[in-house]
Amino acid sequence: MLLALLISGSVAVCAQNSSAPDSTSSKSKESSQSTPARSPNLAPPRSDRVDASTLPDDGQSSSKSTQIDLTPPADDAKAHPKSSDILMDEGSAEAADTHPWDPHKAAKDIEVGDFYFKKKNYSAAESRYREALYYKDNDAIATYHLALCLEKLDRPGEAREQYGNYLKILPHGPEAENAKKAIERLKTGAEKAAK
Repeated sequence: MLLALLISGSVAVCAQNSSAPDSTSSKSKESSQSTPARSPNLAPPRSDRVDASTLPDDGQSSSKSTQIDLTPPADDAKAHPKSSDILMDEGSAEAADTHPWDPHKAAKDIEVGDFYFKKKNYSAAESRYREALYYKDNDAIATYHLALCLEKLDRPGEAREQYGNYLKILPHGPEAENAKKAIERLKTGAEKAAK
């Protein structure tokens, strides 16, 4: 019932508004009829519609053929004496010492190394762990797994060194206790072999 009253009331108001001319709208209609309003041209400019005579002739060009001066400032050598050392040829001996840093490749090498380790192919696992360390220096997981590999390959000196490297990287890491025990075990084994 209440809804019907509301609907009929709104219909009556709408009918009343449409039948009674609005004074403001009639004024705006009259003013728009007397002077036509121009809407702004919002289209982007086109190059075929540009008049070249209206462009400034200051000698500057916006084309790609404009050369940019790349010479260093006059006092650059004094202000930055070793800056040219960074710029080296790709084939130089110094460039050969650098290697890429790729943690994703290192993680994949560790994964493949773990696969070979489980299959007891320790030499292949060693190769993958070393490659992981090539792509990501001081990777704790690769270092620890390499130490395990070297121990399985009966290379106790190298294994002890890698366990020590792991402890340098993560002295309180998850495998720190195992690494310390392995170092002691390998140390006593080396002492027994020396006697």
